[in-house]
Amino acid sequence: MTVGAAACLVGVLPAAAFAHVTVNPGTATQGGYAALTFRIPTESDDAGTTKVEVQFPADSPLASLSVKPHAGWSYEITKKKLTTPIEAHGAQISEVIDKITWTAADPQSAIKPGEYDEFSVSAGPLPAADQLVFKTLQYYSNGEVVRWIQEPASGAGEPERPAPVLRL
Repeated sequence: MTVGAAACLVGVLPAAAFAHVTVNPGTATQGGYAALTFRIPTESDDAGTTKVEVQFPADSPLASLSVKPHAGWSYEITKKKLTTPIEAHGAQISEVIDKITWTAADPQSAIKPGEYDEFSVSAGPLPAADQLVFKTLQYYSNGEVVRWIQEPASGAGEPERPAPVLRL
């Protein structure tokens, strides 16, 4: 029995070690629209996730973005003015969403240890870029902030705190 329990732990522990904030799907088509879902795991053993802040790429702005409501959570949208407007559907867009911050309404709505939750948006048209990097901050009930902001580097291994990446 001890060997069986140890084997189960060996199988579970690596999975927990590799749980990162991700965006799904992992790929989409340039010029199209996509439903993007940010998966947020709580990796802490003793604190829940109470706030999630997703920054949208400044160098590849998205002309249109809609947020899917999430029960038990509120969201706040921060916009930014573009120095060079972008065009979408024949219109010039000079202001885009910079970041979205989702906040748990109360402690019961927090993402508890060992759980994950998902936050979704609809976005597009997707720019002519190879990838979009969504730097993300994850706030815990104990005051800890985990910064999922490290960008992938060509030829390098995965960073310790990788930012979610959508490949186009």
